Amino acid sequence: MKILVIAEKPDMGRNIAAAIEPKAVNKRSYLEGESYIITWAIGHLIELAEPNHYDDKYKKWSIEHLPIIPEEFKLIPNPRTLDQLKVIAELAKRCDRLVNACDAGREGQHIFSLIQRHLGLVQPVKRLWISDLTTETIRSGFETLKEGAEYENLTRAARSRSEADWLIGMNGTRAFTSKHNVLLSVGRVQTPVLALIFDRQKQIEAFSSLKFFELEGHFTQAEVSYKGMWQGERMTDKEKVEALAAKVKGKPGRITSYEVKDTKEYPFKLYDLTLLQREANGKYAFSAKKTLDTAQSLYEKHKVISYPRTNSNYVTEQNIPEMHKALNALQGTAYDELVKGANRGLVHKGNKFICNPSKVEDHHAILPTNRKATGLNPDEQKLYDLIVRRFLSQFYPAAEYKVHTVMTEVEAELFKTTVKELLSLGWKVIYADQKKEKVKAPKGKDKEEEEEEEIEVSEPFSVRQDEGIHCSDAIVKEKDTQPPKNFTEGTLLKAMESAGKQIEDEELRDAMKDSGLGTPATRAATIERLKNVGYVDMQGKKIQITQKGRTVIELIRGAGIELLTSPEMTGQWERRLNEISRGTASDSQFMENVKKFATLIVGKVRVQARAAKTSFEGDTKTVAAAAKGKKTAPKARSSQTRSSKASSIAGTASSRAASPGTASQANDGNSTSTPVVLAGCPRPGCGGSIFMGRKGYGCSHYKEGCKFVIWKESYGRMLTDAQVKALIEKGKTGKLKLKLEDESVMDGRLILKNTATGEIGTEQ
Repeated sequence: MKILVIAEKPDMGRNIAAAIEPKAVNKRSYLEGESYIITWAIGHLIELAEPNHYDDKYKKWSIEHLPIIPEEFKLIPNPRTLDQLKVIAELAKRCDRLVNACDAGREGQHIFSLIQRHLGLVQPVKRLWISDLTTETIRSGFETLKEGAEYENLTRAARSRSEADWLIGMNGTRAFTSKHNVLLSVGRVQTPVLALIFDRQKQIEAFSSLKFFELEGHFTQAEVSYKGMWQGERMTDKEKVEALAAKVKGKPGRITSYEVKDTKEYPFKLYDLTLLQREANGKYAFSAKKTLDTAQSLYEKHKVISYPRTNSNYVTEQNIPEMHKALNALQGTAYDELVKGANRGLVHKGNKFICNPSKVEDHHAILPTNRKATGLNPDEQKLYDLIVRRFLSQFYPAAEYKVHTVMTEVEAELFKTTVKELLSLGWKVIYADQKKEKVKAPKGKDKEEEEEEEIEVSEPFSVRQDEGIHCSDAIVKEKDTQPPKNFTEGTLLKAMESAGKQIEDEELRDAMKDSGLGTPATRAATIERLKNVGYVDMQGKKIQITQKGRTVIELIRGAGIELLTSPEMTGQWERRLNEISRGTASDSQFMENVKKFATLIVGKVRVQARAAKTSFEGDTKTVAAAAKGKKTAPKARSSQTRSSKASSIAGTASSRAASPGTASQANDGNSTSTPVVLAGCPRPGCGGSIFMGRKGYGCSHYKEGCKFVIWKESYGRMLTDAQVKALIEKGKTGKLKLKLEDESVMDGRLILKNTATGEIGTEQ
């Protein structure tokens, strides 16, 4: 019998087949060779069942039916990929051994485990555990396949994570939604991340700016000129500062101390996924998801980087020869000059800044492979360039500086000067053709102060302590204290990595990686979910919390469930999951604690007072502007509309819902803009177009008497453009959580009942 290889995705399966069975016959959903049959999972083929699969009563959402704590979690096939699951089941009957070739990580382990459990596969399992998809690595991986049993602890951790998320998400979401009559999504990771954004917004709103003044002295000694900042308490009285400036200007002085210290700046660490996402966001404004998707394409499609979903910034001893091969492969490319300048002797097993096996668990840092990069799109090229330059920097020496610290006294007033004299660019030559790389300020030093105080020069600098100086000028600078900054996706990822703790020390940050919010592989999805459920909006690169997002955190904390919003608590859970994966913690004890917490959530929400409907209204612009003290027009209150009411008021509402002027105002605040056409009007013989208005979606022929309108808020939901388009073009939406007339909640579809009026109804 043959060996069945199950990869996670079709591309991975085809790469594996090309390496181990180059003459394999393509059977569309699998490839068959002499010894191996290679197939794939297309992501998650199996899912945890929804509550209604345990009992029909759960089809309607009611807090009286909570908590839902399954004794044994049921698995159901994903209906969209059921055919592929059947293929795997049939192929498994023809094979006496299995190879788990899903992604080498917790999620990949989970995908294979679910298939194995659901299909009842009992064949012996080997594990392919590799970090890139080059032919050489795949072949080497198959020569050194691991025993599947070695990864049993990882399987347990993956299963615990999945079931814990189900228990907290399902019970929390149903409890808060049923109580407050608004769809409120709650999650083990997403809720504390939202709390981080909420707390930052509150800090910004509470901030009161303070005006202060700095005094900059300009000094000369023979041919040398330099500047220094006055040393003393922060000054808020302008007259006193101006008097101080007048006191020292034009006066002689002396240098009370002069220190010169040699210093080195070493290359930044190799990338893990989170660091790559942060820097791509800062440099190119890539979202976390975009960086992950692009990196995945570089790994799977182009095979030019190693496995990207890693949390390590280091490599093992086995990777050192691979790094040298990858360096050689960059010869003759756009990086040829940088390769020529590389010092291969710097990358070796003894360099603990690069090679530290104790800090590599599942995967090493992201590295370029020895494959030439061709056919990359612009975004792929940008990300690849970040990775390659960071890799090349490891082959270059430290940048060297002389730091001159001068203390100057004039009229008993002290000024400090710090001059950073460049001796050798070292690794920074790699970035010489780009915007200057920022080096972090020393711990405890305010970044703005550091930029002001430290002057970097490339020409020699020197003063003589035994000679006097002259204060040629004294300039008063007016400044304002700055509020905390809104999170960007980059800074939010940094906060997630350390469970919200402001940690600048790199070694301490490394120690916190096991107890962050989520994992490198899931953080992008968490941020996307916060956007999709309407808790945050993006304003350029800034993340702004919406009124709905604020209210959710206030309700959770108000119910006495602060732990659900606690980054530290969720970080501890993540640490426990990592301990389960290493076999040092019990998965059963972990799950018992999760079940108790889910029960606690429901109990607290059950006795909570129902929130006013108006507490969920408003938008991000209102929140942000309020923080700056600006006046904004209040958002018109939406009224929930049932199908029975829709047709009776459609005639009077169509003009309000979708007149072109209203639509453009809703879109961008400019009444002269052209509204966006969503679809053609479905009313027979109308010929108009459907626009989004302030309260609903109406027809451009409303003046000619078309009464078609679909209200934005229907059945307890704010409908999206895509959902309305589906109603118009297909007559129904996908499965949604809907609120009925009797305030109960159901899983069902919205359907377009009347194409003349836009009346909508539901079906299960």
